Amino acid sequence: MIISQTPFRISFFGGGTDYPTWYREHGGAVFSTTINKYVYITCRHLPPFFEHKHRIVYSKIEMVSELSEIDHPSVRACFREMGIEDGLEIHYDGDLPARSGIGSSSSFTVGLLNALSAMRGQMRSKQELAEQALFIEQEVIKEAVGSQDQIAAAYGGLNRIDFHTNGSWSVKPVIVSPGRVEEFNDRLMLFFTGQSRIASTVATSKINNLEIMGGHVRKMYQMVDEAQKIMQSSGDLDDLGRMLHDTWRLKRELSEKVSNSAIDEIYEAGLSNGALGGKILGAGGGGFVLFYVPLKKQEQVRQALRGLLEVDFRFENNGSQIVHYNPSSAIYKGSRDRNWNSHPVGEKTAEL
Repeated sequence: MIISQTPFRISFFGGGTDYPTWYREHGGAVFSTTINKYVYITCRHLPPFFEHKHRIVYSKIEMVSELSEIDHPSVRACFREMGIEDGLEIHYDGDLPARSGIGSSSSFTVGLLNALSAMRGQMRSKQELAEQALFIEQEVIKEAVGSQDQIAAAYGGLNRIDFHTNGSWSVKPVIVSPGRVEEFNDRLMLFFTGQSRIASTVATSKINNLEIMGGHVRKMYQMVDEAQKIMQSSGDLDDLGRMLHDTWRLKRELSEKVSNSAIDEIYEAGLSNGALGGKILGAGGGGFVLFYVPLKKQEQVRQALRGLLEVDFRFENNGSQIVHYNPSSAIYKGSRDRNWNSHPVGEKTAEL
C-alpha cells in the first residue's frame, strides 16, 4: 500500500496570469503558498478475486473492469498515460472540501501521480510531478485550468512562480526570516463560504475576458513584484493586506461569475469589522474567502462571520510526499513508462 500526501494552496497575487493563453503571449507570475491541509491518496494492488478490476473511492465509488469505464477524468487519464494494467484500488481523502478554490483538483492529480509512480518503484522529482500533472490536466483532460496549482502542490512552500512566453516556468522560494513568515501567517483568516462551484466554468469566462481586461491582468502581474518586495523587506506587512483588497477589486471585474451577492456580503462584513483586504480563493464563485486582519481586530471579524466555518492553517514547505510506502508486489506487468521529457519542462530553480 502507498499513501501520498499533497498540500492545498493559497494564491495571493498574480492569479489569472498563469493561464497558458495569457503567459505564452505576455508572461506571468504568481505569489502563493501551500498550507498544512492535505489530499491523501491511498493506492494498493487490488487482488484478482473480484468481478471488477479497479475500485476508485472519492465522493462516489466506482468499480470498473476497463479503463474506459472510469468516470473520474483525472484517474482515467493518469491510469491511461502511465499504462496501468493490473487492478488497483484508489481512495481519496481530503482535509478540505473539493471545488472550493484551494487547488484540490490539481493536488489530487499530483498526489495520484506520485502514488502511482511509487507503486512502480519510482520517485518522481517535484519538477516531474508538476509537468506530468500539467500535461494530464491541460493536454489530456483539456480542462480550463491555469498552471500554478499543479506546481504549488508538487513543490510546496511560499514561492514566486514565473511563467515564460516559451511555455516554461520557474519556481523561486521567497527567502525571508521564519519570524516574518509567522507574522504574515498569523494575520490571515480563512473562512468557508459554504458554496462550492465548478472552477472550469468560472475559469472559462475569465479566460475569454483576459485580453479584453488586459490592463487589469497586467496590474495583477505587477503586484507580484510589489508583494515580494514587501515580504522580503522590514516594511509594514499591513501593506500586503491592502494589496489583497486591490487585487480582489481587479479580479472580480474579470468576470461576472467571480463574485455574487452572498460573497460580496461576506467580504464587506470582513472589511467593515477590521480586515484590511482579502479575496475569494481560486477562480471565484464560491469556496474559501481569505482575509488579512491585524491581530487586534481578528476576534471582531470572527464574531461578524460566526455563521461561517473558520479554518485554522499554517504554511507548509514539503509539497507532495509519499508518507507510507509498502509495495506488496511488482504490479505493472509489461507496463510502459511514458517519456515525459517529450513535453515542455519548466526550469527548476529551487526545491524546498
